[in-house]
Amino acid sequence: MNPLHLSSLRHLAPVITASAALLLSFQLAGAATVDLGSASSFAILAGSGITNTGPTTVIGDIGSYPTPAMTGFASVSLTGSIHHADAVAQAAQLSLSNAYTDAATRTPLVSFGPAANLSGMTLLPGIYNSSSSLEFSGTLTLDAAGDPDAFWIFQAGSTLVTAPGSSISLINGADPCSIFWQVGSSATLGTNSAFDGTIMALTSITLNTGTTLDGRALALHGAVTMDNAFIVAPACSTPEADGRLLLSSFAATIALRRRFRRRTAPSPSV
Repeated sequence: MNPLHLSSLRHLAPVITASAALLLSFQLAGAATVDLGSASSFAILAGSGITNTGPTTVIGDIGSYPTPAMTGFASVSLTGSIHHADAVAQAAQLSLSNAYTDAATRTPLVSFGPAANLSGMTLLPGIYNSSSSLEFSGTLTLDAAGDPDAFWIFQAGSTLVTAPGSSISLINGADPCSIFWQVGSSATLGTNSAFDGTIMALTSITLNTGTTLDGRALALHGAVTMDNAFIVAPACSTPEADGRLLLSSFAATIALRRRFRRRTAPSPSV
């Protein structure tokens, strides 16, 4: 099946219409989501080290392989484990490599073309591709349409960039556990932005000042840089996962969403 092109849908934007939704549902029927394997417990995973500035909160594991360097962690509040180029981090990187390849080789139904701007769109579950970059400002809405098996894969040939203050709105059952961003080079989240899903970047990931991430920042070869950020690896775990970590993740996710809603709530009318 040939991918739909954004140019053919633009006059119907920002919502993908019922006919496109039917095609998207057909594409995903029986399809499996991306399996992160042993990387699933990581909130932050890097290939060449991790740098932090300011008071950052991380719920989930942190690791880097093969480079063990981690700086600025005196001001990091961590619920999880740290893995400095150990066997756990190595296994997680292998799982990440497999997950990245899986996401990158899925056949998209919707092709945005190069330099795709997702600002203001509402997207149903599906596999979305840009041959170059993905970016958005304002709010991107992901609508699961009540499907408990809904998932999204975004394929960016080069970069992923979000504007300062941008956000993702999840509606009708959309879940950060089921959102994957495959990035061909580097990802940059703007100042005070709120982002959902697992970022799998071939090189580096930057979480600028005040970023909230309900998901994971997983870099294959490069570094992860964060500044006064709030990162929660979503509680997508199986029953054998540690219950205390699940409860902690759940509580932190609620706190994250309340923090974001307070920041973006409209001012009361006078």
